[in-house]
Amino acid sequence: MVVRDGYDMVALNAEIKETFGKVKLFPVATSSKAGIPNVAPIGFVVLVHDDTIWLADNFMKKTLANVKENPHVALYMYDPDSRKCFQVKGTVEVKTRGPDYEKMKQMVHEKKPGLPAKSLLVMKVTEAFSCAPGPEAGNKVL
Repeated sequence: MVVRDGYDMVALNAEIKETFGKVKLFPVATSSKAGIPNVAPIGFVVLVHDDTIWLADNFMKKTLANVKENPHVALYMYDPDSRKCFQVKGTVEVKTRGPDYEKMKQMVHEKKPGLPAKSLLVMKVTEAFSCAPGPEAGNKVL
C-alpha cells in the first residue's frame, strides 16, 4: 500500500484486472460537493498501472463538474461470463496538458479519430469491493 496526497493507494489484484479487461463500458459514479450523485457510462477507460486508471473525457459534463468539486469516484465492472463483479474506488486528478494527457489523446484518436479527448481523469485506486450476488457482496477485497 502506498500513501499519496493523504489517501492510501492499493494495487488491483489479478482477478480484478482480468475482469477489468473484459468490460467495454464502465458506469462511473461521482458526487458533487453537496452530495448530489451522478453515474455516467464511460467507454474509454484504461488500466495503466495496477493502482492507476485513466478515464478519457470526451463528453463529460456532470462527471467533470463533480470531480472538480469532489475528487472521489467509484467505477463498476461486471463480467457476465464469469459473473464476477467489482466496485473500485479512488481519487481523480484532471489533466488537460502534459505527457499523460497527450498520450491519452493519441490513444483516443487512434481508436476513434473524431472524439475530442478534452481532458484526462487520472484515478488512483484506494479500495475495491466485491459486488457479485451472494454472501460476499459488499465485502472489501482491497
